[in-house]
Amino acid sequence: MTPPPPGPRRGALALLASTQLLLVTDTAIVNVALPSVGADLGSGSTGLSWVANAYLIAFGGLLLLGGRVADLLGHRRVFLGGLTLLAAASALGALAPDAGVLVAARAVQGAGAALAAAAAFALLLLLFPDGPDRHRALGAFAAMGGLGGVLGTVLGGVLTGLLGWRATFWLNVLLAAVLAALALRVLEPRAARASRGGFDIAGALTATAGLGLTAYALVGGAGAGWLSPRTLGAGGAGLALLLAFAAVERRAGAPLVPPPVLARPALRLANVLAALAQTTLFPMFFLVSLYLQSVLGYPPLGGGLGLLPLSLAVVAVAPQTGRIIFRIGLHRTTTLGFVLLCAGTLWLGLALTADGTFTTTVLAPSLLLGAALPLVTVATNVAATADAAPEETGLASGLVNTAQQFGSVLGLAVLVGVATARTEAQDTARAAAETAGFRVALLTGAAFAALAALLSVRLHRPERSPKPVPSSTTTGE
Repeated sequence: MTPPPPGPRRGALALLASTQLLLVTDTAIVNVALPSVGADLGSGSTGLSWVANAYLIAFGGLLLLGGRVADLLGHRRVFLGGLTLLAAASALGALAPDAGVLVAARAVQGAGAALAAAAAFALLLLLFPDGPDRHRALGAFAAMGGLGGVLGTVLGGVLTGLLGWRATFWLNVLLAAVLAALALRVLEPRAARASRGGFDIAGALTATAGLGLTAYALVGGAGAGWLSPRTLGAGGAGLALLLAFAAVERRAGAPLVPPPVLARPALRLANVLAALAQTTLFPMFFLVSLYLQSVLGYPPLGGGLGLLPLSLAVVAVAPQTGRIIFRIGLHRTTTLGFVLLCAGTLWLGLALTADGTFTTTVLAPSLLLGAALPLVTVATNVAATADAAPEETGLASGLVNTAQQFGSVLGLAVLVGVATARTEAQDTARAAAETAGFRVALLTGAAFAALAALLSVRLHRPERSPKPVPSSTTTGE
């Protein structure tokens, strides 16, 4: 594949990385605004949890489908469609008269985010062939992800305090509209590829419903109980549909996920590692913010700013990740990242005290975690996408994004459940009990990172087989 000129590629990378920033920021903003939403709409904690969960379920369930649709209909077209859907759903959320409408709007937001995220990542793979340029581009994505968590927390506190929670949704409308307008200028249209044998409708339905029900069981299990009939029913139905999906794919003429793709050892292991990384990282942000606010007494804005040093470390290390991969190799970089992630999470868990301060408990381990985040994120993405042919970019992005999303959902459900159980078992003061819960949850996250470090020793860059590639390329599809 002949890459487009550097100028257009830089503009496209800035646009795609900004999209990543928007999607991560959106999640953090809404989490900060939830208490104000509950007070305004009269919703209890259960209803508020589904304001967040509806987004996660739709996002996780539709990523794989979004990647395949982008391959078939054109990445630029699906990217614009996703941003448009996200903006429309955000406007509906801003105008929501009750919690039910808001939850529905969040689900549609998740669908739009899934389409935009899968297409954006696929466009990055097309623009930057495997090698140092792709590593730097993935580093930019990782940096934007790190910044998005803090920026969302800060903006959520500022906007909710000054203008009310509805302003956080209007901000999404504005930013999505700006990104869509820029995409029309930066990404050049290109004819969609014809689907050989038609679209795999049965595979799309079973995969999306199976992933969605599995996400529903994961996010609902922590609140309703892992052995509750609702959780078991959703989990069982999701597993059955995923098994049906596997059977459908073996017989389909144009499968959503061709079985030979999943037969690639490096791709399978890379996606497992990508999920394990987020199983530790995503809940860590949530737990640290809760600790700063509920135990140390920081306001929401202060809790967000407490994560700023971590994000600055991400921004500093992310651009160097490609150089590190080149110098010491892919699997050593991955192992180093997971060792740092395990050490940082372990250090943070052991450092927490009910009478601590930010500088004595959070600051130093968070810097170590900030160095680990881009190493594990970029290295697993490189391994998961290195063997993707041009016609598989959407599929590769859908697979690795799905793995990361489900790692986030699983990690949040399990670690928050562990923290809650430990806290409720403590017969001590509230601050001490909550600290004990956060500590056990973080130590559990460190165990996941340690498992990933052991598995990462087996990760090696796949041997690429010759594949036909298009004779020309533009900066979009």
